[in-house]
Amino acid sequence: MAKNNRYAFTIFSFLVLFLLSIFFISKRNLEPSLLLYRNFFSQAYSHIASPQQFTTLNSPAEADQVNSSAYSVQLTSPTDQTSATVSRPASTESNVSEGYVKSERLAVGYKKVPVAENESIVDNNGGLPFERDSEGLSVGDNKIPVAENESMVNKNESLSFERENTCDLYIGTWVKEEGYPIYKPGSCPYVDEAFDCQMNGRGDSSYLQWRWKPDGCDLPRFNATDFLERLRGKRLMLVGDSMNRNQFESLLCLLREGLTNKSRMYEIYGHKITKGRGYYVFTFLDYNCTVEFVRSHFLVKEGIRINGQGNSNPTLSIDQIDKAANKWKRADILVFNTGHWWVHGKTARGKNYFKEGDYLYPKFDSVKAYRRALKTWSKWIDDNVKPAKQLVFYRGYSSAHFRGGDWDSGGTCNGETQPILRGAFLDSYPLKMKIVEEVIREMQNPVILLNVTRLTNFRKDGHPSIYGRNVTNGKKISKRRQDCSHWCLPGVPDAWNELIYATLVLKQSVNRDLPIL
Repeated sequence: MAKNNRYAFTIFSFLVLFLLSIFFISKRNLEPSLLLYRNFFSQAYSHIASPQQFTTLNSPAEADQVNSSAYSVQLTSPTDQTSATVSRPASTESNVSEGYVKSERLAVGYKKVPVAENESIVDNNGGLPFERDSEGLSVGDNKIPVAENESMVNKNESLSFERENTCDLYIGTWVKEEGYPIYKPGSCPYVDEAFDCQMNGRGDSSYLQWRWKPDGCDLPRFNATDFLERLRGKRLMLVGDSMNRNQFESLLCLLREGLTNKSRMYEIYGHKITKGRGYYVFTFLDYNCTVEFVRSHFLVKEGIRINGQGNSNPTLSIDQIDKAANKWKRADILVFNTGHWWVHGKTARGKNYFKEGDYLYPKFDSVKAYRRALKTWSKWIDDNVKPAKQLVFYRGYSSAHFRGGDWDSGGTCNGETQPILRGAFLDSYPLKMKIVEEVIREMQNPVILLNVTRLTNFRKDGHPSIYGRNVTNGKKISKRRQDCSHWCLPGVPDAWNELIYATLVLKQSVNRDLPIL
């Protein structure tokens, strides 16, 4: 009996040692991948920056004079979020004052992790590694197909975009590019008359040939077919004013280039795009996706009041979301904007116009109203958007280039044929954009700031100016009122959509597990 017990104890001890050996060997083998996993996701998106993370400036002028080249964006990609950390030289001082915050944490871009060939990044669902070889990416044993000259990660062009340690997509310059524009003037039926400059008689064409080039990297070459594949089964919705309709028409034209049969794309209600209508849904039958536009000038609720004389006057409820917000909930990718309507007369004056609750302010500052309206929008995003299933962009303020007045007071921009190449205007950055940064930084849900302000500063040559109307039968073009806010198509908004595409490419190449991509 004793002999049997000793025999059983020996077997049991051997089994325990064997299991412990397997455990320690397995743990050792896993440690490198787990360490990379922890390092890769260690810089989770920080929604509320600490006092050390941003610098307060004494005035808008001082804020605008900050040397943008002193900043670099490090891209961070948590599992379902995207953020960017803007780093400053350590010698820069922080002065405490009122109101003007220069953010050092923007929701744009990613921290790109250099990945050598045959190196792996561990997926957080299921543990399958992402492998890179000369053919592209694979998950486990499944190869992700990468067509030649196509960008999943583009082999020849976007490797520099992905492997650069830092790259701010919004600091750069415009370069002449053979093969631009991506679609030919007059070829796209979705450009409405106001933006169809070449068809309206504009004779110069050099403004069509510029491509946006970030200083620190090359954007992946735009690929309409790949973009549509990334939208398969999804709804992409642009929400905002006529500047977002300008971008919406650009996106339709760009994606149309990826279709062999152009009739497989159409507006589901049969509507022709005009400035009078505020809702469009374009379907792409072969990809089961839609691209939509919902008009919302302010992102908050517009209304009407009846004054003492029985006349109706417009109001703006800065504490209530726009009545069209129910449509926003249905989108997988949202692109918001507001800005230009905040400088129009009644809004800028703020007399008997802004409301909170039932109270109509006799006089209210439009900048404070803008901030409160954006806070109302941000609260709606935090309460209604599911970050695991939806992606939100906020497209920044687009620069206007009026000379000698404004849009309603004789401002002009006709005759401009080249971008601005130097000067203080290139570094200008409006207070409204500082407010946007501040609001986004304080949100719970991640929002990607499509910060196009500085890249539009260059492009005084890109506006319709006097070519916003089709003049026929030899009629003289009127120079009385010029459009120096919107953009000709093809033109500058194409670059905004290329940046959205680049964002999707990089998000997916770094983290393919994102459910909406």
